[in-house]
Amino acid sequence: MPRAHRLLRLVQVLRRYRQPVSARQLADELEISIRSVYRDVQTLRAEGATIEGEPGVGYVLRPGFLLPPLMFTDEELEALLLGLRLTAEHADDALARAAGEVVAKLRAVLPKELRTLLDETALLAGPALSRPPETIELSELRRAIRDQRKLRIVYANPTGVSTARVIWPLALGFFQRSRLLVAWCETRADFRSFRTDRIAEWQTLAERLPRSRMALLREWRARERIPEPI
Repeated sequence: MPRAHRLLRLVQVLRRYRQPVSARQLADELEISIRSVYRDVQTLRAEGATIEGEPGVGYVLRPGFLLPPLMFTDEELEALLLGLRLTAEHADDALARAAGEVVAKLRAVLPKELRTLLDETALLAGPALSRPPETIELSELRRAIRDQRKLRIVYANPTGVSTARVIWPLALGFFQRSRLLVAWCETRADFRSFRTDRIAEWQTLAERLPRSRMALLREWRARERIPEPI
């Protein structure tokens, strides 16, 4: 394994632990010798990493350290690029543009060998299937979710009957044939999912959510038995 990759893996392992972890445990996880752990810890300290501890006690990495230059394993870079390509193909226009800008930033900062891998990655994102046209601006909807603001919407059910309601937007799901807004509906006093192409009107309200959006989202995931995302 190239030493740069080994150092990156050591940083990643240390980041998972909040309490000191022994050199033996690090060596076993990284499949290297304890002597290599000692040397690599000293190298990272010389690069500016705040690694507290010593042999026989264990090591802990304090937050705030990035390996210069920016480094990824081959699989991490492929996963990142595939995710960006899927975003560009399946998300809304604003996110698609942002994905392209992220790729450009990666090309500007990656070492030459990783930049070559980025340009030559053969993982492709399939085209989006036909979806009904959106009737609202998804970038503004995403902002309301981030800001934890209530929404007033007019929503049409599958039969075309429209109702006005106030909802608490929690998450936006991107699927092949539709986009779904997960929310708490004040009218139903329950969680509901709304197809964004059926939202005829919407308004972001000044009123913030009365409960934490992440707490509500965890409650929804638990009820629907949906695992936590990565």
